[in-house]
Amino acid sequence: MQVHEGDVLRFTGRTVGTPEHRATVLEVLGREGNPPYRVRYDDGHETEIFPGTDCVLDRTASGDS
Repeated sequence: MQVHEGDVLRFTGRTVGTPEHRATVLEVLGREGNPPYRVRYDDGHETEIFPGTDCVLDRTASGDS
């Protein structure tokens, strides 16, 4: 997965009833758009992540089509 600053990542719930959550990429720490990424979740929490299989890049949310 290659992302850019401002892209939005969607994380699906791992169990039934767990809501999806989203994070905006603040900084790409890897080379050429690769992980790790510094992100801010909708609740304001910031962290560095290596996205797993439950993560989807949502380019429509970041304004790219």
